[in-house]
Amino acid sequence: MSSHEFYMDLALSNAKNLKGQTDPNPLVGSVIVNDNRIVGIGTHLKAGEPHAEIHALRMAADMSRGATIYVTLEPCSHFGRTGPCAQAIITAGIKKVVVATLDPNPLVSGNGVRMLEEAGIEVIVSVREEESRKMNEVFNKFIVDKTPFVTLKAASTLDGKIATHSLDSKWITSEEARLDVHLLRSQHMAILVGVGTVIEDDPELTARIPNGRNPLRLVLDSTLRIPLDSKLVTDGIADTWIFTSRNHTNEKRKALENLGISIYETNKDTQVDVFDVVRILGEKGISSLFIEGGGTINAAFLENGLIDKVVFYFAPKLVGGKLAPTFVEGTGIEWMKDAINLRDGEFSKIGKDFKFTGYPEKGGNTR
Repeated sequence: MSSHEFYMDLALSNAKNLKGQTDPNPLVGSVIVNDNRIVGIGTHLKAGEPHAEIHALRMAADMSRGATIYVTLEPCSHFGRTGPCAQAIITAGIKKVVVATLDPNPLVSGNGVRMLEEAGIEVIVSVREEESRKMNEVFNKFIVDKTPFVTLKAASTLDGKIATHSLDSKWITSEEARLDVHLLRSQHMAILVGVGTVIEDDPELTARIPNGRNPLRLVLDSTLRIPLDSKLVTDGIADTWIFTSRNHTNEKRKALENLGISIYETNKDTQVDVFDVVRILGEKGISSLFIEGGGTINAAFLENGLIDKVVFYFAPKLVGGKLAPTFVEGTGIEWMKDAINLRDGEFSKIGKDFKFTGYPEKGGNTR
């Protein structure tokens, strides 16, 4: 391992610890080294607050002059809610800048590096580039496409069942796996289920971990069947939005809105348009979406190519039964050659269960 990789790994590690705290901004870490000593460390803490480089420069103070700064993302070159970090680096007298990856933000995208080089600063790019890109997979999509990075989560038995034929589903996975799900909820800006899940389970959809952030709660409900006394409507723990079709009564809509629920009507007559859902979320600044729906909801997003990542928990159990629901239903794929392939798959053990993460190769009826 080179010294550049060592210091960049430290910057990456610090940034990763704040996952879910900086949305919709990226995770960024920075380390300043002078005469083989770490003199400054910084991470971006929250949108609107100083960037990682600024925190590191403030810590290093006069020791910044002639030093090397390591940054997990290209320093910004534009005025946003904060000033340009590239200019701050130049002013501080930094001699060398080591960058993990360029910023995909069209407002930056190479301009930060160019600004530094024009000031006579040596710039090295692509140190731990893959690790930085994966860390910011949410930001990298949202800043370019203006739609959320969508993660599909499911918990099932080894034969793919999410409940028995009597619809009993508590509990499929271990306490450790369920705790991991609460961590993932906390790391996402929004969580989504179908109205069937609300009627059957009356969930809270909160992140029940110490210092956890409760996500925005979303429900797909084509006819506004959601009960007015359900927890998502009445508990006030987190905001709830409902996406519906044109097929609902104004009386029910007004009743929900009077209880503080936001209603968004999508462009279909009898069912929710999932493309409208992700479009509206993007317009509202929601950069990450965590789907915990049933088989029908999961299929709608998968078959239309709207899933960016999957997280599946498999319990070492067998349920069987033709009528027991599975975690992907819908029409399904007709030909095996058209099956959705999952790339970069990783398995890990969590409690008694197995956790799989992967990325669907895009397909379906995308538009």
